[in-house]
Amino acid sequence: MHERVYAETRTAVRMLSRRACGAPDPKGRTMEQYKQEFIEFMVESDVLKFGEFTLKSGRTSPFFMNAGAYVTGDQLHRLGIYYARAIHDAFGLDFDVVFGPAYKGIPLSVVTTMALHELYGKEARYCSNRKEAKDHGDAGILLGSPLKDGDRVVMVEDVTTSGKSIEETYPIITSQADIEVKGLMVSLNRMEVGRGGTMAALDEVRERYGFPTAAIVDMEEVTAHLHGRKVCGRVVIDDGIKAALDAYYERYGAAKEA
Repeated sequence: MHERVYAETRTAVRMLSRRACGAPDPKGRTMEQYKQEFIEFMVESDVLKFGEFTLKSGRTSPFFMNAGAYVTGDQLHRLGIYYARAIHDAFGLDFDVVFGPAYKGIPLSVVTTMALHELYGKEARYCSNRKEAKDHGDAGILLGSPLKDGDRVVMVEDVTTSGKSIEETYPIITSQADIEVKGLMVSLNRMEVGRGGTMAALDEVRERYGFPTAAIVDMEEVTAHLHGRKVCGRVVIDDGIKAALDAYYERYGAAKEA
């Protein structure tokens, strides 16, 4: 019975993901279909924008990502599906908890946990942290499931620019119980140098904490997929934006691993 339900769900999700407005890739790129769909989904949802943006770091960037723009039930459902698929492909399903750092990681952990059950029949628990510990009712620093000794945890974030949120939350979750972090999944690897000035922030997190890190897509994949492509009737990355992206990464791009 359950296997039939999961098979029907997977079929429905495949049909759902085909609603993206983009045309088939004329250059025959081999990126996985769900990654191509996710890139277009970010554009359709006004999460990923191109132009000229001043970042918190003071840099002027030709693109900007705001995961707070996922606001509808359909968008959040699809977002969870993409995260669940990427986690399955990168880390497998041998874990117990999906943890999302406050604040944007809270809905991410919830929708990802739901999608893991929907796609794979995986019964994981969701957990997030509060910015400040609560001293009454469900007191403590955590939301959702408590962490227990032996828990294997996958962390989810929207994007890692400097690694600061992991720096803040990793000590919190490891102080709650004797856990193992199985990996960190983010939506987009910006592929910019982190605080160390050489590696991308996502790679810095992996090097510092010793657990795997991955992204659903990176900016190289985004640029390759969207350059000259129409999504919902407009070219997202034209030659001018492509030149701005190239110049930006010439200045701020992280060194690629051999």
